[in-house]
Amino acid sequence: MNTITVLFFANLKDLTGDRKKSLEITPGLTISGLKNKLIKVYPQLRQYMPAVIVSLNHEFAGNDAQIPDQAEVAFFPPVSGGNGEHENHL
Repeated sequence: MNTITVLFFANLKDLTGDRKKSLEITPGLTISGLKNKLIKVYPQLRQYMPAVIVSLNHEFAGNDAQIPDQAEVAFFPPVSGGNGEHENHL
């Protein structure tokens, strides 16, 4: 088993009640697999997981990235596109 640290930010922290969690995972687990594992622990995250931004050891990571032992995986809520008040004038 590998041990990793999972960090939750903004409303994800509020939903889970955790900012930081240590987890044991099987070697070769991907970000996608970790998302599924976290949904089992925190079902309230299900609707957010398709759009979360994930950082693996301080670099953006896609769903197929494998998580190494002792990794830090951070989950950020999606960033909204703004309030629509700004127009692009050329």
